[in-house]
Amino acid sequence: MQSKRILGIIYGGRSSEHEVSIRTAFSILQAIDYDRWLALPLYIDVDGSWSEGELLTSPPKQLDQIRLDVDHPPDLFKLKEKVDILFPVVHGPYGEDGTLQGLLEMIDVPYVGSGVMASSMGMDKVMMKRIFSFHHLPQVDYLAFSRREIDHNLEAVCATCEAQLGYPVFVKPANLGSSVGISKAKCLVQLRQALLDAASFDQKVIVEAFADGREVEIGVLGNHPGNIVTSVVGEVVSHAEFYDYASKYRDGGAELFIPANIPDRVASEMAQVATEAFLALECSGLARVDFFWCEKEDRLYLNEINTMPGFTQYSMYPMLFKAAGWTYQDLIERLIELGMERYTEKKRNKVMVAKLD
Repeated sequence: MQSKRILGIIYGGRSSEHEVSIRTAFSILQAIDYDRWLALPLYIDVDGSWSEGELLTSPPKQLDQIRLDVDHPPDLFKLKEKVDILFPVVHGPYGEDGTLQGLLEMIDVPYVGSGVMASSMGMDKVMMKRIFSFHHLPQVDYLAFSRREIDHNLEAVCATCEAQLGYPVFVKPANLGSSVGISKAKCLVQLRQALLDAASFDQKVIVEAFADGREVEIGVLGNHPGNIVTSVVGEVVSHAEFYDYASKYRDGGAELFIPANIPDRVASEMAQVATEAFLALECSGLARVDFFWCEKEDRLYLNEINTMPGFTQYSMYPMLFKAAGWTYQDLIERLIELGMERYTEKKRNKVMVAKLD
């Protein structure tokens, strides 16, 4: 009889999405098949401290069970000996941005999701949009500024935004998730404050033209053109002026409609553009791709890609695939398979070692 495999779950992290990550990990740990798997919790506290839990042979019963004592740090370089594959569900900076993926590459452990480059590009809204522009994917006009430019030439930055984008605009930190630090500016006074607010969260700020459209999203699953599938389309209807942090994480802040009430041709275009965006960034495993559909002009705009979207059973990504016929457990198993596939393919790379006399 084959022994059970061990799945490591990395969660928590140094970002505003710390609690979301814990809930994602708890949801996965409750859902995996313990007849096939054992689970090793690996928790990252908000200060960046790591801790390793006991090997789980059954689902945890309470969320607080996986908030681990940081007095038990793991030996990261021995993780390869302890787990068969890792599932990193750390959202935001220091988790979703390629930094954690780089560590996992260094210790040579298979893991679920995108690699270093795709993760970092997907997190950096400016670089992401530049890649999308290169591939001629439809998106709104945008400008990017450094914190230094905003600190030293705020009025010139504002003048450039007014001249090239007009009002209203959305102002965002380039490297944060969950809509943290995002503002909608309708006039010069609001624009000044929005730029300063966004620059307090990140060294780089993006300013985007307003798209008067419905917020629609689609999930992507796969590694390469031969095995990519997309979900149904969902729609987010925020009760706030836009889908901000409060709307995402407070009860009643927004409604999700799955499937979205949109024409089939729009859903087909979304699936095509989402797949192109996924491949343009060389993503792996999973991604949620967000769009604006401007119904009046019948035009679709690619907003952004999320390489490690929320993954509780009630998060948008699993719910989109549930509507497409995938159970939560099946989705987890498929993501593990895709992580192993990516690792096996990368191990085919030759390494040349020069011999020095």
